[in-house]
Amino acid sequence: MKCNICPRKCNAERAVSLGFCNAKPQPEAATICAHLGEEPPLSGQKGICNIFFAHCNLQCIFCQNHAISGATLEPGTTLPFVGIEAIVDQVEKVLKETENMVGFVTPSHYAHCIPDIVEALHKRGLFPTTVYNTSGYDSIETLRKLAPYIDIYLPDFKYMDPSLAKKYSHAENYPEVALKALKEMYNQKGSALPTDDNDLAYRGIIIRHLVLPGHIQNSIDVLDAIADISTNLHVALMAQYYPPFDGLPEPLNRTLTEEEYQKVTDHFYNIGLHKGWVQELDSQHCYRPDFTQKNAFR
Repeated sequence: MKCNICPRKCNAERAVSLGFCNAKPQPEAATICAHLGEEPPLSGQKGICNIFFAHCNLQCIFCQNHAISGATLEPGTTLPFVGIEAIVDQVEKVLKETENMVGFVTPSHYAHCIPDIVEALHKRGLFPTTVYNTSGYDSIETLRKLAPYIDIYLPDFKYMDPSLAKKYSHAENYPEVALKALKEMYNQKGSALPTDDNDLAYRGIIIRHLVLPGHIQNSIDVLDAIADISTNLHVALMAQYYPPFDGLPEPLNRTLTEEEYQKVTDHFYNIGLHKGWVQELDSQHCYRPDFTQKNAFR
């Protein structure tokens, strides 16, 4: 197929040559496991069954999942789940141990495969709540095709500063693309996040924003843009940034300070946002995956 799934519109024929994301024709997953590190309405008591797809259509230079997101896997990292059948087989096994929820993590470049995965699960009598855990760099056309298959959108909203988006994620148009994508998700789901008797969400949107050290104004602008859509949206304001490897440029070569994060959280409340989650600064020592392990987050 000639791939124009995401906003990069590489027009790559994956069977012949790889596009920006380096994805091959069949979906590839590095791990499919129970994950307890998502927001409480998604993790519950037992965790969500997350499919961590390999490769990425954004490839941020500070990616915490860099071991599986690029063209070359790190030594010891394998892709044990290739193709829809292999992915669905493993999801079926993991769902026996988790909440009845499936997360598609970094899915934009494999978005065309999600309907097939969901329908295959349905054919096996499995009807999990589905979560689209994305970088936010998605096309409107793709999101509209996904609408019948996705219950909860979990997008990042990384930048409102095009220069940062270009410098760190090779996507100068990220702010306008992500904002349009977010508005489409909002049009599909609204701002409510209804939960069941076990406090698990079954529909809605949760927007994530990772606060980057030294770039507080970008975070303030992101929050302003979210509030312009609706102050009732749920926002996860993350403090967990850490330099995933040596050699990153300043200020990405350090963690966030308490003063920086406080300025952003203060702005969150000052502009009327009131639903969501904040993190402790020591979260910088958590969420450090090891994709050489069967469960990368243990």
